[in-house]
Amino acid sequence: MEPQAPQWLEVGEGTDQRRIALLAQDGEGAPVVWLGGFRSDMRATKAEALSDWAADAGRTFLRFDYAGHGESGGDFARWTLSHWLEDALAVIGAHCRARPILVGSSMGGWIALLAARNLLGTRLAPAGLVLIAPAVDFSEELMWAQMPDAIRETILRDGVWQRPSEYSPEPTPITRALIEDGRRHLLFGGEIATGCPVHILQGMRDPDVPWRHAIKLMEHLSSDPAVLTLVKDGDHRLSTTADIARLQAAVAGMATAP
Repeated sequence: MEPQAPQWLEVGEGTDQRRIALLAQDGEGAPVVWLGGFRSDMRATKAEALSDWAADAGRTFLRFDYAGHGESGGDFARWTLSHWLEDALAVIGAHCRARPILVGSSMGGWIALLAARNLLGTRLAPAGLVLIAPAVDFSEELMWAQMPDAIRETILRDGVWQRPSEYSPEPTPITRALIEDGRRHLLFGGEIATGCPVHILQGMRDPDVPWRHAIKLMEHLSSDPAVLTLVKDGDHRLSTTADIARLQAAVAGMATAP
């Protein structure tokens, strides 16, 4: 079967204008919106698994590629968290007719929380969040704070450091703009309010987002109902058959909640 061709959405203005690729499946109930990870894409394993769940359940499902990611194309290093958050909010605003359930993986977990904060009190305030290894404040806490001085100096001097990737033969450009822009969106400085239930799925053998990072997030979600599922042998991707079943069940639980 030929893969579904993407739709396109114009986002941003002036020199920041870009075309975002998205896939939309029609259905009923609260739309489920997939927010992928750093350098991931909308056709990755977990997104495809949720697409299958949505088709079987008759649920609306939206997924897209941030600027510089996947089929949206362009120079990855050109964009920052502010742009990717804008992409997410644009997709939600253009394609959601009811309060969405946001499913964020890794960086997408941070973006889901930021989107929830932006949408709080509006007609599209999320009905629920499912966060997979949520990399909250990752540019500062999981990158900059962990970098040796030599790498920090390279970023400050050259504007970019090419980080070797375990997930791709190509290195990942970590830009000064990404680090500095990330500081505009840090959440761990105070209480994080989502206005909806939150379910976090976190592997305890995750080398990229330590499980204690998820505990820290739980501590900051003090006013919202939140559940944390720790997977003892789970890695960062959480893409085994059992992991996928947990994800689908978590989203189904949000979808049937009153």
